[in-house]
Amino acid sequence: MAEIKVPELGESITEGTLHKWHVQEGDTVHFGDVLAELETDKVNLEISAEEDGIVERIARHAGENVAVGEIIGIISAQSSAASGGNPPAADENSVDSKTAGADVNAVSSSASATSGGTAAVTADAVDTNEERGDYHATPSARKMAREQGIDLRNIRPQDPVGRIREEDVQAHTAAGETVMKEAGDKRSPASAAPKASAPTVPVVGVQDAAAKPAERVRMSRRRQTIAKRLVEAQQTAAMLTTFNEVDMSAIMDIRKRRKTTFREKHDVGLGFMSFFTKAIVGALKAYPLLNAEIDGEDIIMKKYYDIGIAVAAKEGLVVPVVRDADRLGFAEIEKQIGELAEKARTNSLTLSELQGGTFTITNGGVFGSLLSTPILNSPQVGILGMHTIQLRPVAIDEERTVNRPMMYIALSYDHRIVDGAEAVSFLRTVKELLEDPETLLLEG
Repeated sequence: MAEIKVPELGESITEGTLHKWHVQEGDTVHFGDVLAELETDKVNLEISAEEDGIVERIARHAGENVAVGEIIGIISAQSSAASGGNPPAADENSVDSKTAGADVNAVSSSASATSGGTAAVTADAVDTNEERGDYHATPSARKMAREQGIDLRNIRPQDPVGRIREEDVQAHTAAGETVMKEAGDKRSPASAAPKASAPTVPVVGVQDAAAKPAERVRMSRRRQTIAKRLVEAQQTAAMLTTFNEVDMSAIMDIRKRRKTTFREKHDVGLGFMSFFTKAIVGALKAYPLLNAEIDGEDIIMKKYYDIGIAVAAKEGLVVPVVRDADRLGFAEIEKQIGELAEKARTNSLTLSELQGGTFTITNGGVFGSLLSTPILNSPQVGILGMHTIQLRPVAIDEERTVNRPMMYIALSYDHRIVDGAEAVSFLRTVKELLEDPETLLLEG
């Protein structure tokens, strides 16, 4: 017999959300087969079988929070299962003997989360809370009912022993919607007008027929983390943004002249991100406080340059990190950014590829953004926002104006340790390096 446990999730991550199971109780699995998918604050991880056998029990269900090291299922050896020697699979709502005596207030991790707790449950348990009445409900059923505002006492379970399951909540909701629809269909124009004396029969969990249509969708763990971190950044840092604009003519000319030979030599395209990464590193060396972070009353001055590249993935924004960018050439930077972006799109980034980072670049220009104020990626104190390139008239001198490919750039910074003059000078240095990129390219 083998226990299916939540693996170590990386630095400072102690729990995750069980996103979905790829197997069911009774399924035969082999070593290395993917059993379940776990969603953490940063990435989704797969939990694989550590030996051949049969899935005897699934103890935790999709949507539940689980802690590192927690047992979420059991795999029995195939030999014992085939011989009938193993005990029957436990019902999904059965109570483990160790859990039966546990504090009923820790029954559901989602329930503890609503009160600010982070405790995780070690096994399924029935609801025995006095305020809910004398009945049983699975954690997933309680969660769905709570989200839809349904009183579990109004639900008629299909289970012969009275357990309320998720499908019972769904059936109750569907029945309520049908009642409301039929009531509306049968209402005549004369009776449609409201009457003061007409009795009302509430349908639990269903909005009034006159209400606008809406759908309640629970935020994913990653979206919750993104929201929390962005709010924390705004509440913690004294964040300001300064702007400038870059004439992209020189970079576009280099890319046009060298793109073919660059690809033939390095098997990768020459994009904008390598120029910006190199320019950022150059500016950080000139203004090291932008490459620092605050730790209590101390400032940590970082002597390395790990540049985060923000990527909009399906599950939410992620920031994989290009390590030691100051030691990489243009081709190496382009390859790493391409590989990290592909991993982000396929949800295969590892935690190590997301941790750390001393400064971040975000490119809203790929979506057509003309100007924005990026939010700091704490504990970093600087982030550069790139934007779309537009042809705009630029005055060359008092008599000449020409159209140039221009890009607005924005630097958000933490004013607690970065003064305005330093931030403006940093951004001006980035602008100058981008407008005269030959030295960057030759050095890379």
